[in-house]
Amino acid sequence: MPGPELAVLNSCCTPISEAALDPAQAADGAAVFKALSDPIRLRLMSIIASAGNEVCVCDLTPEFDVSGPTISHHLKVLREAGLVSCERRGTWVYYWPETERLAWLSTLLSVPATV
Repeated sequence: MPGPELAVLNSCCTPISEAALDPAQAADGAAVFKALSDPIRLRLMSIIASAGNEVCVCDLTPEFDVSGPTISHHLKVLREAGLVSCERRGTWVYYWPETERLAWLSTLLSVPATV
């Protein structure tokens, strides 16, 4: 279940090119950018988001030259930032993107079309 920070982020729908963020929105947004600032996490996010459905951690781990626990740590950071959600099924954990958070991020960074 999303934490209170997700509710704050979802309430921000104005692109930064149109209005400044308030301090709480800026702090929450910075947490998202911090989570995505690591190359492994950014790649994990791209694999999960582009999968079109959920992805098993068993399919993610072989894509990287780091240990399983390291992948788990990076996935935890993405979860805590509200970018992905997951569900354990037996031995494996399945991940999917939080589409509302990705839409928020897209809106936040959108710029008006030039004439």
